[in-house]
Amino acid sequence: MDFYGGPVHPTPPFNAPAARRLREALGMAPGHVAYGLAAQYGLRISAETVIAWERGAAIPAERELTALAGVLWCAPGELLAAATTLREHRLARELTVDDLARQLGMTGSSYLRMEESGRWRGNEKQSAALCRALGLTAAQFLTATGRDAELADLLNSAVTTRWQAYVRPVAKVVPMDRARVQDVLEQLHTDYQALMVSTLSWSSTGQERTGSTGDAGRAFLSRVVEQFWRTAGV
Repeated sequence: MDFYGGPVHPTPPFNAPAARRLREALGMAPGHVAYGLAAQYGLRISAETVIAWERGAAIPAERELTALAGVLWCAPGELLAAATTLREHRLARELTVDDLARQLGMTGSSYLRMEESGRWRGNEKQSAALCRALGLTAAQFLTATGRDAELADLLNSAVTTRWQAYVRPVAKVVPMDRARVQDVLEQLHTDYQALMVSTLSWSSTGQERTGSTGDAGRAFLSRVVEQFWRTAGV
């Protein structure tokens, strides 16, 4: 299976209202911003384009975003909406691909393939380094690396069968200490089994209990994942 053929995200989640607010706070007109982009960064951007960015009608490319932040005297992250992908988190931290890859102990090309595909294939040590470099919580890491569905499947099996068999697989997916994962899975399994025996309130059908297919199954998986993060205190 090719894990590196996923979609490429060419632009960051630009926060148009923030761009306008920051410009106005500096007492600048769109023309002043355009002039700064040209004089300081050599970018031929018109005042009309700056206005289009602020209205959400156009989105600056990565180089343009960095330059705009410089002209507006702010960090690139202040011009971004909430980051959800690896690329968005990296841009918010003002890291180049090579800078981040160096911190992770891998080549820039290897990291870039994973960033563009949205599928993280680093080992546990590299995952921990990624979270430190990008300031990711465990939940943010799972979303950014495209592993939400994988975790949901593992947790479904852990609460409905023998949780002990899923400590290692879950620890490989979630950047948490293995002992902590063990404690959380044991508690999650205990709570689930007790609830099933006493009230069956976690499910209305047998299909939902196994989390197999359909809306009921998806709702079950969602509740299990939410309970996992809640129990983990994340």
